[in-house]
Amino acid sequence: MPKNITIKKIIGVLLHRLKFILLATLLMGILFFLYSKFIITPMYTTSAMIYVQNYNGASEVNKESGKIYSADISGSSNLASICVTLFKNSDEITSLYDGCYVDISVNEKTFFITISVSGDDPQKCANVANQVADKCQDVFNSFLQYGQIGNIREAKVPTNPYEPSNLKNTLIGLLVGLAASCVIAILLELIDTTIKADDDIQEIYGLPVFAEIPDFESQSR
Repeated sequence: MPKNITIKKIIGVLLHRLKFILLATLLMGILFFLYSKFIITPMYTTSAMIYVQNYNGASEVNKESGKIYSADISGSSNLASICVTLFKNSDEITSLYDGCYVDISVNEKTFFITISVSGDDPQKCANVANQVADKCQDVFNSFLQYGQIGNIREAKVPTNPYEPSNLKNTLIGLLVGLAASCVIAILLELIDTTIKADDDIQEIYGLPVFAEIPDFESQSR
């Protein structure tokens, strides 16, 4: 390719090697799909939910009436935050993780605690989440002399993995293949020193072309 590179010439190069670019892009997309489908370990996630309520002397009346007031919500929210710290640092609870990733967190400005579990075994994830939820109640009753705790939702066995995303990885592969093939096509053209058109002679050597000899052999084919 001549040293004087323009956008028009780059586009011309890409169009000239369009078949190579399309094949390389398709091949890379297929490779990324196969890697995502058969090599990457699927990961599953599920969650259980528990609640913590704070009842002091004044709120016992509220408990009996079956109503929850704003003061109860605020106090229970603070208690839930304390409980999360307690649960995360309890050896009884952390010993149940069994190689899974477990996250215990409070739903913002509420007294609901979510126990999220991720791992490569869906059944194990559900078991761990439910075991942790049950153990949280034992730890709560062991350390705290007020308030109450209970289950809201048990963890179910997830049926579909949350990662990898085969579609996402395939699209990434197509983009990588497209970019790589375009770069390779341009590099191949840059290192190619053959003269393909009479304009190349003028640009490379600065010599005008007055006439050219046609290739009758190629034209007769």
